Amino acid sequence: MTNTDLPLLTSPALGAIAHGFTGRRGGVSTGLVAGLNVGLGSDDDPAAVAQNRRLATEAILPGGALVTLHQVHSADVIRVNAAIPIDDRPKADAMITDRPGLLLGVLGADCPPILFADEAAQIIGAAHSGWKGAFAGVGEATVAAMEKLGADRTRIVAAIGPCIQQKSYEVDSGFYVRFCEADPENERFFREGRPDHYQFDLEGFIASRLAQCGIGTVHVSGVDTYSDAAGYYSFRRATHRGEPDYGRQMGAIGLRS
Repeated sequence: MTNTDLPLLTSPALGAIAHGFTGRRGGVSTGLVAGLNVGLGSDDDPAAVAQNRRLATEAILPGGALVTLHQVHSADVIRVNAAIPIDDRPKADAMITDRPGLLLGVLGADCPPILFADEAAQIIGAAHSGWKGAFAGVGEATVAAMEKLGADRTRIVAAIGPCIQQKSYEVDSGFYVRFCEADPENERFFREGRPDHYQFDLEGFIASRLAQCGIGTVHVSGVDTYSDAAGYYSFRRATHRGEPDYGRQMGAIGLRS
Protein backbone atom coordinates (compact mmCIF):
# COMPACT_ATOMS: atom_id res chain seq x y z
CA MET A 1 0.00 0.00 0.00
CA THR A 2 1.29 3.44 -0.82
CA ASN A 3 1.08 6.38 1.52
CA THR A 4 -1.56 8.41 -0.29
CA ASP A 5 -5.15 9.41 0.34
CA LEU A 6 -6.28 6.55 -1.89
CA PRO A 7 -5.52 2.88 -1.30
CA LEU A 8 -3.31 1.77 -4.18
CA LEU A 9 -1.90 -1.64 -4.90
CA THR A 10 1.68 -1.47 -6.15
CA SER A 11 4.10 -4.06 -7.49
CA PRO A 12 7.60 -4.66 -6.12
CA ALA A 13 8.66 -5.53 -9.67
CA LEU A 14 8.16 -1.93 -10.81
CA GLY A 15 10.29 -0.48 -8.03
CA ALA A 16 10.56 3.30 -8.08
CA ILE A 17 8.55 3.79 -11.28
CA ALA A 18 5.37 5.77 -10.54
CA HIS A 19 2.49 3.31 -10.80
CA GLY A 20 -0.54 1.92 -9.04
CA PHE A 21 -3.63 -0.23 -9.33
CA THR A 22 -6.80 1.43 -8.04
CA GLY A 23 -9.81 -0.38 -6.58
CA ARG A 24 -13.21 0.93 -5.58
CA ARG A 25 -12.25 2.30 -2.17
CA GLY A 26 -12.09 6.08 -2.00
CA GLY A 27 -13.61 8.31 -4.63
CA VAL A 28 -16.87 10.20 -4.89
CA SER A 29 -19.21 7.95 -6.90
CA THR A 30 -22.44 6.72 -5.32
CA GLY A 31 -25.06 4.03 -5.91
CA LEU A 32 -24.15 0.78 -7.71
CA VAL A 33 -20.74 2.17 -8.63
CA ALA A 34 -20.02 3.76 -5.24
CA GLY A 35 -16.35 4.49 -4.74
CA LEU A 36 -13.51 5.31 -7.11
CA ASN A 37 -15.19 4.49 -10.41
CA VAL A 38 -12.98 5.71 -13.28
CA GLY A 39 -15.04 4.18 -16.09
CA LEU A 40 -16.37 6.50 -18.77
CA GLY A 41 -18.52 3.66 -20.10
CA SER A 42 -20.60 3.40 -16.94
CA ASP A 43 -23.84 5.29 -16.27
CA ASP A 44 -22.14 7.18 -13.46
CA ASP A 45 -22.25 10.98 -13.18
CA PRO A 46 -19.51 12.20 -15.57
CA ALA A 47 -18.44 14.80 -13.03
CA ALA A 48 -17.89 12.07 -10.43
CA VAL A 49 -15.88 9.98 -12.89
CA ALA A 50 -13.76 13.00 -13.78
CA GLN A 51 -13.11 13.73 -10.11
CA ASN A 52 -12.17 10.10 -9.45
CA ARG A 53 -9.74 10.20 -12.36
CA ARG A 54 -8.16 13.34 -10.95
CA LEU A 55 -7.83 11.73 -7.53
CA ALA A 56 -6.20 8.63 -9.02
CA THR A 57 -3.81 10.67 -11.15
CA GLU A 58 -2.68 12.79 -8.22
CA ALA A 59 -2.17 9.70 -6.08
CA ILE A 60 0.01 7.96 -8.69
CA LEU A 61 1.75 10.74 -10.66
CA PRO A 62 1.09 14.16 -9.11
CA GLY A 63 0.75 16.79 -11.83
CA GLY A 64 0.65 14.13 -14.55
CA ALA A 65 -1.68 14.00 -17.54
CA LEU A 66 -3.83 10.87 -17.59
CA VAL A 67 -4.10 9.14 -20.98
CA THR A 68 -6.67 6.38 -21.51
CA LEU A 69 -8.01 4.46 -24.49
CA HIS A 70 -11.29 3.42 -26.05
CA GLN A 71 -10.64 -0.24 -25.24
CA VAL A 72 -11.89 -2.81 -27.74
CA HIS A 73 -10.33 -6.12 -26.61
CA SER A 74 -7.69 -6.00 -29.35
CA ALA A 75 -3.92 -6.50 -29.51
CA ASP A 76 -3.41 -2.98 -30.90
CA VAL A 77 -0.71 -0.80 -29.31
CA ILE A 78 -0.23 2.94 -29.77
CA ARG A 79 2.71 5.18 -28.97
CA VAL A 80 1.77 8.21 -26.87
CA ASN A 81 3.83 11.39 -27.19
CA ALA A 82 1.41 13.90 -25.67
CA ALA A 83 -1.80 14.12 -23.70
CA ILE A 84 -4.92 12.96 -25.56
CA PRO A 85 -8.33 14.58 -24.95
CA ILE A 86 -10.90 12.17 -23.55
CA ASP A 87 -13.17 12.60 -26.58
CA ASP A 88 -10.30 11.67 -28.92
CA ARG A 89 -9.28 8.43 -27.21
CA PRO A 90 -7.97 6.04 -29.87
CA LYS A 91 -9.41 2.55 -30.21
CA ALA A 92 -6.67 0.28 -28.89
CA ASP A 93 -5.81 -1.72 -25.81
CA ALA A 94 -2.21 -0.85 -25.06
CA MET A 95 0.06 2.19 -24.98
CA ILE A 96 3.77 2.88 -24.69
CA THR A 97 5.73 6.07 -24.08
CA ASP A 98 9.13 7.48 -23.23
CA ARG A 99 7.75 10.91 -22.34
CA PRO A 100 7.74 12.08 -18.70
CA GLY A 101 4.55 13.47 -17.21
CA LEU A 102 2.12 11.17 -19.01
CA LEU A 103 0.16 8.66 -16.92
CA LEU A 104 -0.84 5.68 -19.05
CA GLY A 105 -4.05 4.24 -17.64
CA VAL A 106 -5.92 1.08 -18.65
CA LEU A 107 -9.29 0.17 -17.18
CA GLY A 108 -10.84 -3.11 -16.15
CA ALA A 109 -13.61 -4.75 -14.16
CA ASP A 110 -12.30 -8.35 -14.14
CA CYS A 111 -9.88 -7.98 -17.07
CA PRO A 112 -6.39 -7.32 -15.73
CA PRO A 113 -4.36 -4.22 -16.45
CA ILE A 114 -0.70 -4.98 -17.17
CA LEU A 115 1.97 -2.37 -16.46
CA PHE A 116 5.38 -2.59 -18.15
CA ALA A 117 8.67 -0.78 -17.58
CA ASP A 118 12.27 -0.79 -18.73
CA GLU A 119 13.52 1.54 -16.03
CA ALA A 120 17.02 1.85 -17.49
CA ALA A 121 15.66 3.01 -20.84
CA GLN A 122 12.84 5.04 -19.25
CA ILE A 123 10.26 3.36 -21.47
CA ILE A 124 6.91 2.23 -20.08
CA GLY A 125 3.73 0.58 -21.28
CA ALA A 126 0.23 -0.33 -20.15
CA ALA A 127 -2.13 -2.94 -21.59
CA HIS A 128 -5.72 -4.00 -21.02
CA SER A 129 -5.72 -7.76 -21.30
CA GLY A 130 -9.02 -9.58 -21.15
CA TRP A 131 -9.11 -13.11 -22.54
CA LYS A 132 -9.56 -11.87 -26.12
CA GLY A 133 -6.60 -9.52 -25.93
CA ALA A 134 -4.46 -12.09 -24.15
CA PHE A 135 -5.35 -14.73 -26.75
CA ALA A 136 -4.48 -12.28 -29.55
CA GLY A 137 -1.16 -11.38 -27.91
CA VAL A 138 -1.63 -7.85 -26.56
CA GLY A 139 1.10 -8.42 -23.97
CA GLU A 140 3.64 -9.59 -26.52
CA ALA A 141 2.66 -6.74 -28.86
CA THR A 142 3.32 -4.22 -26.08
CA VAL A 143 6.75 -5.69 -25.40
CA ALA A 144 7.59 -5.58 -29.12
CA ALA A 145 6.48 -1.94 -29.37
CA MET A 146 8.58 -1.00 -26.34
CA GLU A 147 11.56 -2.76 -27.88
CA LYS A 148 11.09 -0.82 -31.12
CA LEU A 149 11.18 2.38 -29.07
CA GLY A 150 14.50 1.38 -27.51
CA ALA A 151 13.72 -0.94 -24.60
CA ASP A 152 15.54 -4.21 -23.99
CA ARG A 153 13.04 -7.00 -23.43
CA THR A 154 15.35 -8.76 -20.97
CA ARG A 155 15.09 -5.66 -18.75
CA ILE A 156 11.33 -5.22 -19.11
CA VAL A 157 9.31 -6.02 -16.02
CA ALA A 158 5.56 -6.58 -16.14
CA ALA A 159 3.05 -6.38 -13.30
CA ILE A 160 -0.36 -7.99 -13.79
CA GLY A 161 -2.98 -6.22 -11.72
CA PRO A 162 -6.10 -7.44 -9.94
CA CYS A 163 -8.39 -9.55 -12.10
CA ILE A 164 -10.88 -12.36 -11.94
CA GLN A 165 -9.10 -15.41 -10.55
CA GLN A 166 -9.48 -19.04 -11.58
CA LYS A 167 -11.80 -19.93 -8.69
CA SER A 168 -14.30 -17.32 -9.94
CA TYR A 169 -13.89 -17.62 -13.72
CA GLU A 170 -16.18 -20.32 -15.12
CA VAL A 171 -16.13 -20.89 -18.88
CA ASP A 172 -17.90 -23.34 -21.16
CA SER A 173 -16.46 -26.22 -23.15
CA GLY A 174 -16.32 -24.16 -26.35
CA PHE A 175 -14.01 -21.66 -24.67
CA TYR A 176 -11.82 -24.52 -23.44
CA VAL A 177 -11.65 -26.10 -26.91
CA ARG A 178 -10.71 -22.77 -28.54
CA PHE A 179 -7.65 -22.40 -26.30
CA CYS A 180 -6.55 -26.03 -26.47
CA GLU A 181 -6.86 -26.16 -30.25
CA ALA A 182 -4.62 -23.08 -30.46
CA ASP A 183 -2.04 -24.78 -28.24
CA PRO A 184 -2.49 -28.11 -26.41
CA GLU A 185 -0.25 -26.75 -23.64
CA ASN A 186 -3.04 -24.32 -22.72
CA GLU A 187 -4.91 -27.19 -21.07
CA ARG A 188 -2.91 -26.52 -17.90
CA PHE A 189 -4.76 -23.23 -17.39
CA PHE A 190 -8.11 -25.00 -17.02
CA ARG A 191 -9.54 -26.94 -14.12
CA GLU A 192 -12.65 -29.05 -14.55
CA GLY A 193 -15.77 -27.66 -12.91
CA ARG A 194 -19.42 -28.60 -13.25
CA PRO A 195 -20.38 -30.68 -16.31
CA ASP A 196 -19.17 -29.15 -19.58
CA HIS A 197 -17.60 -26.23 -17.74
CA TYR A 198 -14.10 -25.29 -16.62
CA GLN A 199 -12.38 -22.79 -14.34
CA PHE A 200 -9.95 -20.67 -16.37
CA ASP A 201 -6.70 -19.20 -14.99
CA LEU A 202 -6.54 -15.96 -16.97
CA GLU A 203 -3.78 -14.51 -14.81
CA GLY A 204 -1.64 -17.62 -15.22
CA PHE A 205 -2.22 -17.69 -18.98
CA ILE A 206 -1.11 -14.07 -19.35
CA ALA A 207 1.92 -14.54 -17.08
CA SER A 208 3.03 -17.59 -19.04
CA ARG A 209 2.80 -15.84 -22.38
CA LEU A 210 4.76 -12.87 -21.09
CA ALA A 211 7.47 -15.11 -19.66
CA GLN A 212 7.71 -17.01 -22.94
CA CYS A 213 8.33 -13.81 -24.89
CA GLY A 214 11.55 -13.28 -22.96
CA ILE A 215 10.95 -10.38 -20.61
CA GLY A 216 12.91 -10.11 -17.39
CA THR A 217 10.25 -10.32 -14.68
CA VAL A 218 6.52 -11.01 -14.44
CA HIS A 219 4.71 -10.23 -11.19
CA VAL A 220 1.09 -11.20 -10.44
CA SER A 221 -1.19 -9.66 -7.83
CA GLY A 222 -3.26 -12.76 -7.05
CA VAL A 223 -6.18 -10.44 -6.18
CA ASP A 224 -9.66 -11.62 -7.20
CA THR A 225 -11.88 -8.79 -8.40
CA TYR A 226 -14.98 -11.02 -8.42
CA SER A 227 -14.88 -12.18 -4.81
CA ASP A 228 -13.83 -8.86 -3.23
CA ALA A 229 -16.97 -6.78 -3.66
CA ALA A 230 -15.86 -4.13 -1.18
CA GLY A 231 -12.48 -3.68 -2.82
CA TYR A 232 -13.04 -4.04 -6.56
CA TYR A 233 -15.57 -3.65 -9.34
CA SER A 234 -16.48 -6.79 -11.30
CA PHE A 235 -18.44 -7.08 -14.52
CA ARG A 236 -19.17 -10.76 -13.93
CA ARG A 237 -20.31 -10.23 -10.36
CA ALA A 238 -22.62 -7.40 -11.46
CA THR A 239 -24.01 -9.68 -14.19
CA HIS A 240 -24.62 -12.54 -11.77
CA ARG A 241 -26.39 -10.16 -9.40
CA GLY A 242 -28.54 -8.75 -12.18
CA GLU A 243 -27.17 -5.25 -11.66
CA PRO A 244 -27.57 -2.89 -14.64
CA ASP A 245 -24.24 -1.10 -14.22
CA TYR A 246 -20.72 -1.65 -12.94
CA GLY A 247 -17.68 0.49 -12.24
CA ARG A 248 -14.12 0.19 -13.47
CA GLN A 249 -10.77 0.31 -11.74
CA MET A 250 -7.48 1.24 -13.34
CA GLY A 251 -3.84 0.29 -13.60
CA ALA A 252 -1.63 3.26 -14.41
CA ILE A 253 2.07 3.98 -14.88
CA GLY A 254 4.07 7.13 -15.60
CA LEU A 255 7.55 8.59 -15.82
CA ARG A 256 8.32 11.43 -13.44
CA SER A 257 9.50 14.68 -14.99
